[in-house]
Amino acid sequence: MIRELHANEEFQQVDELFERIWEFEPDGRPLSAGLMRALSHVGNYVSGAFDGDLMVGASVGFFGRDSTLHSNTTGATAGRGIGFELKLHQRLWALERGISQITWTYDPLVRRNAHFNLAKLGARPTEYLPNFYGVMADAINQGDESDRILAVWPLTDPRVEAAVRRVPHLPTVPEDAVVGLGNDGERPVEGRTDGRVVLIAVPEDIERLRKVDAGAAKAWRHAVRDLLGGLMAEGATVTGFHRKTYYMVERNT
Repeated sequence: MIRELHANEEFQQVDELFERIWEFEPDGRPLSAGLMRALSHVGNYVSGAFDGDLMVGASVGFFGRDSTLHSNTTGATAGRGIGFELKLHQRLWALERGISQITWTYDPLVRRNAHFNLAKLGARPTEYLPNFYGVMADAINQGDESDRILAVWPLTDPRVEAAVRRVPHLPTVPEDAVVGLGNDGERPVEGRTDGRVVLIAVPEDIERLRKVDAGAAKAWRHAVRDLLGGLMAEGATVTGFHRKTYYMVERNT
């Protein structure tokens, strides 16, 4: 069951859930139970997913510009499909309030998040944000620079409506696409960028790589920032995430 949260003890449960997921440093929590209480009280989105009495997921969002809900933090117990159900709940909540789109940020190096956001949800990456939050001190980010992609979810777009029906967005890669960034073991390998469609790989598991080879993780961060961020800054469009490995980027001609 997923529902809105209103009680102080519920916000404390969210705080504890997020701590279990991210293992924040003592001063590194992005949200406090008190802030969630305030956001909820003035009409923003704070929800929890429950398995019986146990909270297994939660999401916190607030209103932004131009009929937008910004989903700031969403976390869930892995492997149970809770994240997808939370997004469906968030979408219905927003539509009931006349909101036309939801935005959020995610780390472009995390494959499962890219696949979830672009393929399963049909979101559209619109902006590359270098080191958006500064260096983050938690067990997942391991002191890495916090590059993020801003994802936009237009709630009544045909792509999104298909995704809600569990039809993923899996665009076909044209035969003349070029690999701008490949993967040689655990290191990025630069390729060609002269095609109309450029494929940009991300590492298989950046969270593990941060722990075992910080140099390789840093190389991926800067390679993806330079190529993906550079193409997006030039006006290219990210049209999908191919084979759970490559961003598909199309130059606008």
